[in-house]
Amino acid sequence: MNRIGAIAFLFLLLPSRSQAWGFFSHRLINRLAVYTLPREMIGFYKANIDYLTDNATRPDSRRTVVPGEAPRHFLDVDVYGDSAVYKLPRSYADAVAQLGEDSLLRHGIVPWQVARMKGQLTEAFRTHETDRILHISADLGHYIADACVPLHATHNYNGQLTGQRGIHALWESRLPELLSSSYDFFTGPAPYLDRPTDVIWAAVGRSAAATDSVLRFERELTLKFPEDRKYGFEQRGNQTVRAYSRDFAREYHQRLNGQVERQMRLALRLVGAFWYTAWVDAGQPDLDKLPRQVSAAEQLRLAREAAQAPQTSPAAVPGHED
Repeated sequence: MNRIGAIAFLFLLLPSRSQAWGFFSHRLINRLAVYTLPREMIGFYKANIDYLTDNATRPDSRRTVVPGEAPRHFLDVDVYGDSAVYKLPRSYADAVAQLGEDSLLRHGIVPWQVARMKGQLTEAFRTHETDRILHISADLGHYIADACVPLHATHNYNGQLTGQRGIHALWESRLPELLSSSYDFFTGPAPYLDRPTDVIWAAVGRSAAATDSVLRFERELTLKFPEDRKYGFEQRGNQTVRAYSRDFAREYHQRLNGQVERQMRLALRLVGAFWYTAWVDAGQPDLDKLPRQVSAAEQLRLAREAAQAPQTSPAAVPGHED
């Protein structure tokens, strides 16, 4: 087993929850992306790998407490038509002018969010701000990974329109948690992206193109499995929870023919590539001269943010809240 595979295996031993890619997958993607970076960056990022891992899921924790957070995780491509990824404006200002901000926030803004945060990360590198570099890197990794999830590219994001409710957690949480120890996560060095905005739109387009198979294979497989074989019960901590059975999950995974593995590998490659591209565009600052850990102020901010979420009642958010 190579080094990246060993790290992935160790992550299987960690507790997880089912949100977005799943806490397990988001953390794994950010962590493995560090190992795609060049020598000039990897020392700084490895010194902060636990920060990047632990905070990979922070945007999900903010979804119900921060206004405007929820739409940053998805784009309902099908709402805008089959060729939407080619026709929608790349500039967010142009998109607002053409479609209206209410529509954009209802149907998601993930590619525009990724492009915006790439600019923010470039600026953080230029100004040599350790806290902002790490804060933005962790969040940017999350949104890039979300853009690589097929069910983040459709209005039928949880199969709620086709009687397949629960498929979201099956694809992006259950399958990686059960089967990713056998995935090949080696992607090679992070590439420089000449046109990062086009790259993230291409990733969303690839996700949208996969939604048909994601939904169709689950629907076909459900016809084969009676209810008591499709689902089972497992002990998670102190709770007994209903979950897709291992047999159903494995056969679904087989029908998808490596799709989840390919999308996870794409996600971690793009996360490293966006970090690297932002650093290059900032003039390749010497990261060895920066503090190797976040400040006390950043630690306090994170502690306050973590304390706020459990105490706040979930608020209604537009889109993909199921």
